[in-house]
Amino acid sequence: MSRISRHSNKLSWGWCILARRYSSSKPTTEVSDATKKICKIMMSSPAVTLDTALNQNGVRVSPEIVEDVLKKFENAGMVAYRFFEWADKQRHYSHSIRAYHTMIESLAKIRQYQIMWDLVNEMRSKRMLNVETFCIIMRKYAKVQKLEEAVYTFNVMEKYDVLPNLAAFNGLLSALCKSKNVRKAQEIFDSMKEQFVPDSKSYSILIEGWGKAPNLPKAREIFREMLDAGCHPDIVTYGIMVDVLCKAGRVDEALGIVEKMDSTDFKPTSFIYSILVHTYGVENRIEDAIDTFLEMEKNGLKADVAVYNALIGAFCKVNKFKNAYRVLNDMDCKGVKPNSRSFNIILNGLIGCKETDEAFRLFRRMIRLCEPDADTFTMMIKMFCERNELQMALKVWKYMQKKQFVPSMHTFSVLINGLCDRGDVSQACVLLEDMIEKGIRPSVQTFGRLRHLLIKEGREDVLKFLQEKINVLLKEPLWD
Repeated sequence: MSRISRHSNKLSWGWCILARRYSSSKPTTEVSDATKKICKIMMSSPAVTLDTALNQNGVRVSPEIVEDVLKKFENAGMVAYRFFEWADKQRHYSHSIRAYHTMIESLAKIRQYQIMWDLVNEMRSKRMLNVETFCIIMRKYAKVQKLEEAVYTFNVMEKYDVLPNLAAFNGLLSALCKSKNVRKAQEIFDSMKEQFVPDSKSYSILIEGWGKAPNLPKAREIFREMLDAGCHPDIVTYGIMVDVLCKAGRVDEALGIVEKMDSTDFKPTSFIYSILVHTYGVENRIEDAIDTFLEMEKNGLKADVAVYNALIGAFCKVNKFKNAYRVLNDMDCKGVKPNSRSFNIILNGLIGCKETDEAFRLFRRMIRLCEPDADTFTMMIKMFCERNELQMALKVWKYMQKKQFVPSMHTFSVLINGLCDRGDVSQACVLLEDMIEKGIRPSVQTFGRLRHLLIKEGREDVLKFLQEKINVLLKEPLWD
């Protein structure tokens, strides 16, 4: 803290048809043929021969292509890094700041911090570093509770010729608050507010942090302190206060703030209405949720996908799935494209009510309208595993691979556990090895379960092989 104070400033119905319906994870941008080709190579080639496979296919890269590929492989940090290194060697190409930032995020996600800092040094030598570089690193450290490292990252900015400013200060506060370390954020805020004059964003970050603690009195105190300091709340601050009050069960007080906004230059946004609709849904006040939605439209504010999703969630909370489907249809009529979350909310509700056949039908509908995300695939694979339909779970997995979607740690874990339930330890080991090679760190629970089964079957040699692979590729042992 002494150093810090010195700074100034995303099946059986005919898999062949589904595989042809490829589109980018970016909803409005078609992935180029080159990007598709590269992704196909990366999904099918062993990590050690990736460079050779890419060279033999004669693919050429551009900054846009590299950025797209890295984003698609953000869950597979080491595979992404090998591509990143290969791309850097290509003629007439140099990495963009966005490519560096995406790669830094992927490496931090799998705790490859040394390589991450090597990239920071590369960016420094190319004079490409900026405040956002360090904000990304602070967020990633804080997310895994490496608070000292997050603060250190802020402290060393000046050594890397990047002057810490208010945006960096807010970035550190935000990283700490989002990782549920609001007390640490408050400590830093109090010690540095003389060096950095807080703005509405600084106060809003703390208000939201204390609201999530939850500590409503402290959130109110920061709001009053903001006003006393002569810092005027903006629309984001009002939205956060409404959210904090709703989460604390003070809906009437939140409504009071919304009414008071009429006397300011700000009017309630779709975000604020989405909070109110969601809160009413959580409280099973479905009529209030509907009335709030209709009031928003009456006030001339067009509902966006977030508000529609809140209304869908409200209906699903009381198991009114037909109404949720009507909302989806209304979205289509109003020209609002549903996103993966729109469908995931209904899928989660249906699966929770054991309506698994209907969930499967909805999944089939979904893939015709938007791209499933990691949560979608994880839910569907888990559903089939729990129904003891492992072949269907594997079909979803294969479809996911055909779509060149890199599984998350949770998706891998769900299928590995499903295989373990069926006693298919060998297939589970193949998946775990694939997971490790992609640079995805398995959870202690998943690895521990597989470890127990391997020992039980007398296959200590396989266990030793997997453990060594984890130690080499992930740098951190999972088991002593």
